[in-house]
Amino acid sequence: MALYQAVLAYDGTDFVGFQRQREGRTVQGVVESALRRLGWQEEAIRYAGRTDAGVHARGQVIAFRLRWQHGAEALRRALNSLLPPDVAVSALRPAPADFHPRYAAVARRYVYRLYVAAERRPLWRRYAWRVWPALDGDLLAAAAALFPGRRDFAALGTPPSPQGTTVRTVYKAAWASFDEGLWVFDVVADAFLYRMVRRMVALQVAVAQGRMPLESVKQALDQPPAAPLQGLAPPQGLVLQEVCYASEELARCRRETPPVSKMLP
Repeated sequence: MALYQAVLAYDGTDFVGFQRQREGRTVQGVVESALRRLGWQEEAIRYAGRTDAGVHARGQVIAFRLRWQHGAEALRRALNSLLPPDVAVSALRPAPADFHPRYAAVARRYVYRLYVAAERRPLWRRYAWRVWPALDGDLLAAAAALFPGRRDFAALGTPPSPQGTTVRTVYKAAWASFDEGLWVFDVVADAFLYRMVRRMVALQVAVAQGRMPLESVKQALDQPPAAPLQGLAPPQGLVLQEVCYASEELARCRRETPPVSKMLP
């Protein structure tokens, strides 16, 4: 029985999240259902991280053990034939016996898309947050520059477990602007706290709209409050872009510019 590593892409709109739950449609649930039809017998797949309801992914990583005699590419095609239209396996390969998608990761990369417009764009509503009034680009850049480094990010989120630490290393936090008022936030860290990226985005937008002083964000990062700051960007703009497992992958993510969205109609 071999261990396989797979990269998943999914549209999170119609899921209550990645992780299997008692009620509601989940990405883990539909993937495990497809695997069972191929003879998979484990209790649960392993995965790099959980995403919330409405959050998308291009680079979620999972692992599972399966008896399969037809090669990795044939397994990828077989899985895709059994998965619903809003989930796909974009890559699949055999993995080392001790591989775990979460614990082997050296970094995660998320992107968040928003657009500045006085009127909504219905075709973008599943994949970007509409923001108005306009943003000050210099203030956005100044706010993003506060995040890189290793520090206690308790102001931005909570750990996955009650005993977990809120210390994280952010390797990169940068904005880029594109046509039609589109802005993309590109952030890379060793790991993220619960709802950390969505809170990062909400705070930066508040600063760039003049609703919050930049100094208030800096002070919260320097002296973390007892609870995370208020404000969350909506989930539909967030995409788990990539999980890095080698220093070379991390270096590439740090030097790349934010990816232009070609999936927005």
